[in-house]
Amino acid sequence: MRLFAKFWCRTAVALWLFPAFGCLAQSSLESAAADPQIASALRQVSAERIQASIEKLVSFGTRSTLSAQDEAAIKAGRGIGAAREWIKSEFERYSKDCGGCLEVKTDSFIEEPVERIPKPTEITNVYAVLKGTDAGNAKRIVLVTGHYDSRNSDNDNASDAAPGANDDGSGTAVSLECARVLSKMSSKMKFPATIVFLTVAGEEQGLNGSRHFAKMAKDEGWDLEAVLNNDIVGGDKSAEQDHAVVRVFSEGVPASASEQDLRRIRGLGGENDSGSRQLARYIAEVGQTYDAGVKPLLIFRLDRYLRGGDHFSFNQQGFSAVRFTE
Repeated sequence: MRLFAKFWCRTAVALWLFPAFGCLAQSSLESAAADPQIASALRQVSAERIQASIEKLVSFGTRSTLSAQDEAAIKAGRGIGAAREWIKSEFERYSKDCGGCLEVKTDSFIEEPVERIPKPTEITNVYAVLKGTDAGNAKRIVLVTGHYDSRNSDNDNASDAAPGANDDGSGTAVSLECARVLSKMSSKMKFPATIVFLTVAGEEQGLNGSRHFAKMAKDEGWDLEAVLNNDIVGGDKSAEQDHAVVRVFSEGVPASASEQDLRRIRGLGGENDSGSRQLARYIAEVGQTYDAGVKPLLIFRLDRYLRGGDHFSFNQQGFSAVRFTE
């Protein structure tokens, strides 16, 4: 898990840095050369820190969205409330180390009873914003997300162990490590566009946290160019697992398409030309430019069969979003 997550995180850092330098507008990346500053940032990624973050998340016992989040549980270091406060404190620590370059925020709401949520439940997304340095580009946003909640085989069991090391401690650790690296590098490198590091809750109950956040982004008119969802990006040590490959899922026909959009897409044969598909192809190009030890395997499908992830919440709001998974 440690090496896989490190290699994946290197790929992710390279991807964010490219859009932050405005390369999404390039018509072709075939001639793109490796940027020495980006290569330097990649070398800052620490496998040991990633492993430590995952182990810390596991130490909370359970991170079920339905688990305790009162003061007593937080002080005892158990449950999703304790995990939330720790993630927030990590973002705040990174911000302090970079002289306040990160704006640390929470997005909290009450989810009323629905399927998999038996009673009104507070759900909190934790995120940090690295504001773009260029006035003309700061409104452009690249976002990375992983869900910090977990569950065991019984959705309603909010007290027994639900360590969630790979699902999705690994993705949360990616968000944290990349926030640490890029905030640390911000004194040496300028990022014209804005980068948002997000961790959401409620994924296991039905993408509740990401759905709320994506709607907020839409309602507030965010210029969200790319969403990178990291869900299960390290952990399988079986002989069948190819540690040199990470799958990248992307939607074809946009989930937000209107009837008029669908007619136009069908008429032009554009079923394979969505923003999410183009983002996935861009990821493949970045993977060729920066050898991170992991090859992106593009899967032209929204997600695994009959499954879903937080990127879909952003797709539904019209944003280009993909899922990375082992």
